[in-house]
Amino acid sequence: MNEYLSEQEGQEELERQPPRRLASPPPRRQQPREGGGSGLSKLSLAISILALALSCAALFLVLRPEPEPEEPPAPPSVEEPVTFRFGGQDMTPLEGMPLNPYDRTAFTLDSRGRVSYEGAKTGIDVSAYQQEIDWPAVAADGISFAILRLGYRGYTEGGLFLDRTFEQNLQGALDAGLEVGVYFFSQAVTPEEAKEEAAYVLDALEGYEITYPVAFDWEPISDDGARTNGLDGETLTRCAAAFCGKIGEAGLRPAVYFNQSIGYLRYDLRELTEYDLWLAEYDSKPDFYYHFDLWQYTHTGRVAGIQGDVDLDLDLR
Repeated sequence: MNEYLSEQEGQEELERQPPRRLASPPPRRQQPREGGGSGLSKLSLAISILALALSCAALFLVLRPEPEPEEPPAPPSVEEPVTFRFGGQDMTPLEGMPLNPYDRTAFTLDSRGRVSYEGAKTGIDVSAYQQEIDWPAVAADGISFAILRLGYRGYTEGGLFLDRTFEQNLQGALDAGLEVGVYFFSQAVTPEEAKEEAAYVLDALEGYEITYPVAFDWEPISDDGARTNGLDGETLTRCAAAFCGKIGEAGLRPAVYFNQSIGYLRYDLRELTEYDLWLAEYDSKPDFYYHFDLWQYTHTGRVAGIQGDVDLDLDLR
């Protein structure tokens, strides 16, 4: 249907309508009947709005990301005490004692059974047990230093004795151009006896040029009559310190010799760190937990000029 009228048709239509009454009161608004259409429309609208809101809420719940699961709180950390093993038992490290600083992978073993380490010198330690020694042959076989037994204390009556080959070995090693040190086999049971042993050593060395350490070598004797049986670790440590102190006062370089057992179970090595520590551990790589300076790594070494076995050492200082 055409919704636009021509101008004439519009005029005729206007004339047919009754005249408008101005200012007539508006018709009275009737109250809707109970249950009428107007109330139903509002209720439908409210239900629609509520349904829309519920739909939006459901959609939000479906689309929102799942929260990350919360990790349970970590239990409080309990640090395990540091230990190491020796002789089938757990050992607690000595607090304040320097540890072994050497790279075990850097020790190499040659076909003759000699161990080498970068920067370390190879040496021997000898006594009357090696008998006659050809010192020029020793020096020519790659040996740089020798530590000679100067003497020992008897383990029963406690007398002091000079090694019968000491003077011969000392002169021979010096003449062959080796650097020389000495050790004394101690059986001291008091610090006073250890000082007596040091005085004995200094008297025997008078007039000689000694450039390597002068070592205190205390070892237990497996004899029921040994005077050192039952000596406690504290007294032994004091004996070593007394010997080394007197040697140091004379201007020489003191050292303490020990194996792993004595180092772990007898000495308090913390009291001896100002002296060179000379470890006896027979292996191709040292496993000792603490710091040491010289290492006697075998007692079955072979060196030209010496008949039979001899101790071989590395100076790792």
